Amino acid sequence: MQKWFDNQVVVVTGAGRGIGFSTAKLFAEFGAKVVINDYDADCAIKAQEELQKLGHTVLAVPGDVTDPAYPDMLMKKTVDEFGKINVLVNNAGYTWDGMIHKMSDKQFMAILEVHNIAPFRMIRACAPYMREVAKQEKAEGKTPEPRSIINVSSLSGLHGNIGQANYSTAKAGIIGLTKTVAKEWGPFGIRCNAVAFGFIQTRLTQDQESGEQIEVEGEKIQLGIPSHMKGMITMLIPLGRPGTPEEAAGPIVFLASPLASYITGICLEVTGGLQV
Repeated sequence: MQKWFDNQVVVVTGAGRGIGFSTAKLFAEFGAKVVINDYDADCAIKAQEELQKLGHTVLAVPGDVTDPAYPDMLMKKTVDEFGKINVLVNNAGYTWDGMIHKMSDKQFMAILEVHNIAPFRMIRACAPYMREVAKQEKAEGKTPEPRSIINVSSLSGLHGNIGQANYSTAKAGIIGLTKTVAKEWGPFGIRCNAVAFGFIQTRLTQDQESGEQIEVEGEKIQLGIPSHMKGMITMLIPLGRPGTPEEAAGPIVFLASPLASYITGICLEVTGGLQV
């Protein structure tokens, strides 16, 4: 396998399972040293151990991406361990659905916090290790090392979605942040792109009847989609099926790879053709 990311360090948030874990694993298979974040410490450690058993170099740094102090700590631990940062993938997040007329401020703001403010803080926290280092390399007449940021958006952010006013707003916002970073950091050779996922098989899209929940600030949030709605969504996908986490990881890794070296400021739709 081509080792596109030999001697590169990749940070992936929300990487204990699902799309994040598949992304971390694929980066590692292509030669990267990978740093795994997840809110669930046990999940993060388990992911680290699984990748280490495959011979990969991995560091788990569990923590809450919405904690204002966490992004700086994550970047510092990464650099203390591996010396640099080449790729940041802002993937962590969840959904907390509800109709607009019933949605509380807390419910709306919690989703903006994890999908907008946390990625902003992550990007700001990695600036000393990405932007400033690249600026110095350029000042010294060197070719800057490959560096890029990939932010995870959603089809909901492009077209809206019933019951997801908070999530749709947040996922539209991350695209604006992506395009701004691409313009501000492009002169230093740092690319920034987004991926907008459609229906990918994760615990956020599992059968809601399974009863899995997460707790946020004392609120129990039901995960998943009602099974009858999943069938309706699948019928609208031209490829006729949901995507897998591995199929979601591929485009993220592609955007960080040399194959995408002249791509920045775009949002790549990964939807199986779904457009609504």
